[in-house]
Amino acid sequence: MKLKTLSTAMILATVPMTGAFAAALDRSGQSISAFLQPGNYFEAGISVLDPSVSGKIKGTNISVGEMADDYQFYNTALKLQLTPNFSFGLIYDQPFGAAVTYPTGQGAPLFWDPTGTTKAEVETQNLSLILGFQPTENWNIYGGGVYQTVKGNVELHGAAYSGSLLAPTANFSGYKENIGEDSAAGWLAGVAYQIPEIALKASLTYRSEIEHSVVVQESSTSSTAGIAGLINLNNGKGSTDITTPQSVNLDFQTGIMADTVAFANIRWVEWSKFAIRPYAFGKASVAAGASPTINKPNGFDLLAYTDDQISATVGVGRKLSEKWAGTVAVGYDTGAGNPVSTLGPTEGYWNVGLGLQFSPAPNYFIAGGVKYFMLGDAKAQSGAQFNTPAYVADFNDNDAWAYGLKIGYKF
Repeated sequence: MKLKTLSTAMILATVPMTGAFAAALDRSGQSISAFLQPGNYFEAGISVLDPSVSGKIKGTNISVGEMADDYQFYNTALKLQLTPNFSFGLIYDQPFGAAVTYPTGQGAPLFWDPTGTTKAEVETQNLSLILGFQPTENWNIYGGGVYQTVKGNVELHGAAYSGSLLAPTANFSGYKENIGEDSAAGWLAGVAYQIPEIALKASLTYRSEIEHSVVVQESSTSSTAGIAGLINLNNGKGSTDITTPQSVNLDFQTGIMADTVAFANIRWVEWSKFAIRPYAFGKASVAAGASPTINKPNGFDLLAYTDDQISATVGVGRKLSEKWAGTVAVGYDTGAGNPVSTLGPTEGYWNVGLGLQFSPAPNYFIAGGVKYFMLGDAKAQSGAQFNTPAYVADFNDNDAWAYGLKIGYKF
């Protein structure tokens, strides 16, 4: 099994076919496989997610309607082999995100009211600069810096966030925030080992958490004067700390027969330490938490998770001809806890994916893929209910389709 007989299948097997509908805000999977390609290499891709997520009000058969929006994200990568022992790479991706809009007029107004509907949008961008040292043909030691931007907006409307469900003095329905774009830096480091003759490649990559201090514009139309006053204080502006989580990726592949490779990816993300508590919202949550109904004297977060995410994908890639290769893969994601936020009410997934790659010439390819996600059932709760068994809606039997397209060029 020489490398040249497996090269087409290997390229496809080492890059994700599509983006992911992963736990919490995880999206791209933060792969560095492009940096580990031999020689000089460039790739660009787009992933599109089409989710179908709806739920029912707790204890009823009343639907809250489809609430997960379609979205797309992009990635590009450039890898240069500067010398036989040193390499350089740039990777752009959009690692974390959310796109949620609850429809109005769906059953009881759990997530909407006459002033608006509950929605959330989060966007991040990463640019990773990587330097690699290859002391031998088999080893690659690499590390570098990461530049990250984050922005977003959130609106809370309806009974799920009102005094009727929380406490008479704690009405957050009508709360709005806009997170101004902020940039910050982090780092990554890893090691890879390969035996080209048998198409074996393994890599372990660590990415640090990245700390942001963002300016959040907050306002409230709450009918509870005290809460609205706290949220609207200081013209609704305040500094808020948001730390995107650290993660570890383990990637492995090996030839198992002529023209065939098996591959696996395991990813861990520390969502259990992630939380968003905007400045004025936090002050208002302390006031609301004093209520014996809520009983959280230290306040509560707008968004948080109880568990870390662990996801895994395993599959097989096969060279079908000199120009065609294909993959099949299955994946699993644990989710980040249950009950979970109303702004992302699923708990992990199972998925199955198919990919196909066409190589008109040995130095470039076009690859496409599709994945079907069976999303885990979840109980959705507001921030005031976090870390308790209380919840407002059940989200069951949901799914999603993901599609990806990628081009790659070796030069």
